[in-house]
Amino acid sequence: MMSAGSQPDHPLLALANVGKRYGGVVALDDIALALRGQSIHAVLGENGAGKSTLIKIIGGVVAPDSGRIRIDGKDAAFLAPRDAIANGIVCVFQELSLIPDLTVADNICITDPPRRLGLIDRRAQLRRSEELLATIGCEDINPRLTIKDLPLSRRQLIEIAKALGRNPRLLVLDEATSALTAADAQRVYRIVRNLRERGLAVVYISHRMHEIEELADTCTVLRGGRLIATFENGERRPEEILQMMIGRELSRIYPPKPAPAVARQTMLDVSGFTWTNRLADVTLTIGRGEIVGLGGLDGQGQRELLLGLFGVLRETRGTIRVEGQDVALRSPADAKAAGLSLALVPEDRKSEGLMLSMSVRENMTLASLRRVSRGLLIDLAEETRIATQAVRDLAIKAPSLDSPVGSLSGGNQQKVVLAKWLINEPRIILLNDPMRGIDVGTKQELYRVLRTLADQGVSILFYSTDHDELIGMCDKVVVLYQGRVVRELSGEAITEANIMAASFSLQQPAVN
Repeated sequence: MMSAGSQPDHPLLALANVGKRYGGVVALDDIALALRGQSIHAVLGENGAGKSTLIKIIGGVVAPDSGRIRIDGKDAAFLAPRDAIANGIVCVFQELSLIPDLTVADNICITDPPRRLGLIDRRAQLRRSEELLATIGCEDINPRLTIKDLPLSRRQLIEIAKALGRNPRLLVLDEATSALTAADAQRVYRIVRNLRERGLAVVYISHRMHEIEELADTCTVLRGGRLIATFENGERRPEEILQMMIGRELSRIYPPKPAPAVARQTMLDVSGFTWTNRLADVTLTIGRGEIVGLGGLDGQGQRELLLGLFGVLRETRGTIRVEGQDVALRSPADAKAAGLSLALVPEDRKSEGLMLSMSVRENMTLASLRRVSRGLLIDLAEETRIATQAVRDLAIKAPSLDSPVGSLSGGNQQKVVLAKWLINEPRIILLNDPMRGIDVGTKQELYRVLRTLADQGVSILFYSTDHDELIGMCDKVVVLYQGRVVRELSGEAITEANIMAASFSLQQPAVN
């Protein structure tokens, strides 16, 4: 890997007066930015602030409409990602680029596999993959495994190894830890610091303020496509930074919880729920209008529980009752049927929740086609009416209902996923880490939506890898360990110490 930085009198990469528009929407307006070697530069902003457009321009994915790009003080033009890579600029986007049906080694070396006699040298490819995985502290990942058989957190780390294989001088990391466990996030921190020490420039995009405080040398805040401020880390308090990001005073993040109910009518009652070796005798209840959190370390069966309750998994065992009636959930169609009205907001909105090339309107009505169909045809007027109301209710920012949903920011895409199910008027909503990779302002909006739904009687099962969310949002928290419920917390017992203790299957909270 190259370790050379830029010339001392020039930034490695500089942007001057860069602008980009999509139709009538200004994505970036007059951006000036200097990125130097041996430095970690954090770029902060809400979803829709322009961060994604900025890194796509840096990475050669899109061309700016105005302004200049300079590399080592010389003008440059990126017509495609290969031009950026040729200049030592490599991006790891939040939307992973791995091919699920290929092996880890195939994905890591896919752009430049080692060859022998004109054919791919499989042994050399394995060695190269093992070296790159070792570089990021992931010697435990078998390069012969297929990507689709690995959890999302492992895939994120493989994406970083793949990027390092391109010998970057400037590495862009877009929400690199949003899908990671706490241990894997610490691994990424070590990688980033090591790259800085080796002379690289790192652009680090994250919504987690503690990461920025821990890693960044310099911070730049974007809002509404404009550069608000650039400053050295430590010069501004986190509250000031957040206010710059959202353009308003930061009020209480989580909406107030209602007073504990003396007795709630049980909406969902799960007993002895078991699946292969991933879930073992899971028992829990959710009352009407109750938000129940799923806690525990990542990969302890939370995802499988949500999929099982939505009818995705085959050969589950146990009893599921909705309002006291036994139900059989053999498919998602069973789960979302009128009599049950379950909804699932999946882990990965890009691949599991949306059809990115389809319009905002079409995505919103995918789960409720019967409401907008007249025989074999879609009633466009009715579809438009329903989608327009959903956009208004959730404050979704989109150029139009006909815009491809893939063109929206991450937070607005997640709102579309939620809208898709709310149109069905669900009685029970299953949420799989729904706030991952979303800015604090959009999170606040969605927290208020969820609490309003609960106040209206909707029951919510909410898995989150963020303990603050479990504490701030949930009326009760059920902690899983190795596929089993090990503790149930409610009221004042919902604390980080109790959640962490239960996550490690300890009986008592950890002592500081």
